[in-house]
Amino acid sequence: MEPKRIYFSNLDGLRFFCFISVFFFHSFATSYDFIKQDSQYWFVKTFLFSNGNLGVNFFFVLSGFLITYLLATEKRKYNKIDIPKFYARRILRIWPLFFFCVFFGFYVFPFLKTLNGEAPNESANILYYLTFLNNFDFIKKGLPDASMLGVLWSVAVEEQFYFVWPLLLSVTPARYWRLLLGVIILVSFIFRLFNAEDPIVLEHHTLSCISDMTIGGLAAVLITENRSFKKYISEVSKYFWICVYIITVCVFLWRKELFSWNDVTRSLDRLIISALFALIILEQCFAKRALYQMSDYKFFSKLGTYTYGLYCLHFFGILLVAKLLARLGWNNTVYKVLFLEGTLSLFITILLAFFSYRYFETPFLRLKESFAKVKSGNKIDANTSGQDMSIAMEDK
Repeated sequence: MEPKRIYFSNLDGLRFFCFISVFFFHSFATSYDFIKQDSQYWFVKTFLFSNGNLGVNFFFVLSGFLITYLLATEKRKYNKIDIPKFYARRILRIWPLFFFCVFFGFYVFPFLKTLNGEAPNESANILYYLTFLNNFDFIKKGLPDASMLGVLWSVAVEEQFYFVWPLLLSVTPARYWRLLLGVIILVSFIFRLFNAEDPIVLEHHTLSCISDMTIGGLAAVLITENRSFKKYISEVSKYFWICVYIITVCVFLWRKELFSWNDVTRSLDRLIISALFALIILEQCFAKRALYQMSDYKFFSKLGTYTYGLYCLHFFGILLVAKLLARLGWNNTVYKVLFLEGTLSLFITILLAFFSYRYFETPFLRLKESFAKVKSGNKIDANTSGQDMSIAMEDK
């Protein structure tokens, strides 16, 4: 009989909404000044989704929670963590699509740009991408010419996290995990404090982002190792969760206004935001009085299984639709930019992610199953999407 799998079904839909947040943050580009000055365009682009990149922060917290939960379960069950198998699972999940995007960005995109009569102007260094250090290339040079490469900075941060995390948890006795995670969070905060005037570093440097994953990991350690904490989360009232969601919405809409007062508040903002996201994860997984069950929304939960492809490929969908509508002259009103372009881009992105998952990623996922000591997610077969509950950014 197959062992029971670790599966938090409510998190699938949350993944999709994290992706949607990032998608709309990157959408609605226009070269027309009269559209940029339109009040409806300002409301959607500048007000609603100006902080849509927080979807990446949520993915980081989710990764830290799920990976730590699985590693803690494995260590408790087997008294050790099988690090080679852990690395094999991450390689099979992340590398195929990541390196496809790298190949496309550095070789196919310039070719397509030339066919379109444009001159390629790629400044990114491929060596950074081949070694999963491309977030530092992003900090140094900014957004690559191939926008598909630009979103891969967060996958690089995740890979750096996956390389270090099992090693740290393996060599540290479980009773000291909370101390270890607290020290990492403190180091990350101090790093941000010394770089508080550089927004690119604050958003993209590994030492700045690591507190997101660590806070997710701390939530996993507390829920697995502290019975009183788990009992509190399971029984806390709905009013508490209402407050959590209200504060989260306020942060999403007014992040800059709330945290741009000085260097200390700019340095604290990731800690506060990550803590809110961690609470939402705990609510969806363990709270008896949760405000809603994300798994009840089957359509969004289904789309949540394709989030890695959605995330990696969405810039290509956006660019493809933007170029097509520009050629047709259908991008010259605010409604066409907000509704026609946005809807078509999302539709194309979902199609790309679906085919990527079904015909490219799934064979690697089946192989990955053989390296799992603690099974997670749905079993991968012809009738299930087989998402990996141990992954956040990989399944984005």
